[in-house]
Parts: sequence; C-alpha cells; structure tokens
Amino acid sequence: MDATKFEQFIAEALTTERETDTVLGPDELFGLYTSWCLIHKLQPAAPDSLFAALRERGIDPANCELAMTGPAAADYILASAPSLI
Repeated sequence: MDATKFEQFIAEALTTERETDTVLGPDELFGLYTSWCLIHKLQPAAPDSLFAALRERGIDPANCELAMTGPAAADYILASAPSLI
C-alpha cells in the first residue's frame, strides 16, 4: 500500500479531537486499519508496514494516544464486541 493510503487511513480513522482515557496498542491499530481497508475495498498491508508508516508520521504503535473515529471505528468496535449489537 502506498504512503497516500496510510495517510488517508490516519486522516479518516484516527483523531486528536476527542479525549480518551485509553491508549491504542498495535492490536487495536491493526484491527482499525483492517476495518478501514475492508470499507474501502483495499487489501491490508502487513502489520509491519502499517507500524512503520505510523512511526514515520510520529505515531507510536505501541503507545498511541489518538482516538478512533469514523465508520472504520464503528466497524472495528462492533466486530470486536458483537454482544453490543
């Protein structure tokens, strides 16, 4: 996946505009990214590629203080906790 797609993922699925008490770790970030790819009908890149792209943009995949947002966040949350449906 090219850099533009990673930037699009970050812009559409992560936000600094919402306070959060939780920290997103690698599993949550990759799950969110996978949901985003499914919505956009894209083949997800390998986790290492995503994490490298995040680090290049100043986001620590092991300690991400950003919040999930948008349709990919809703998809990921519902897929992770089907009992909420």
